[in-house]
Amino acid sequence: MSSESVGGILGAIVAAVVLAVAVVFGPIGQYGKPPKPVKVEPAAAAAPAAPVAPAPRGPVIKEVPN
Repeated sequence: MSSESVGGILGAIVAAVVLAVAVVFGPIGQYGKPPKPVKVEPAAAAAPAAPVAPAPRGPVIKEVPN
């Protein structure tokens, strides 16, 4: 058996493994897959009915001792 025939056999085995992995994991990209669901944001959050009071703030330090 020459090295060329051994290389051909090993090449065929590697090609078969790569083809099997490609079949198992399916097509690359969106082709062949179901479309992704579209996210819908609620419309109630866009227009609040009553104005919201600002959040209370912490104490304000006006003078800093040396």
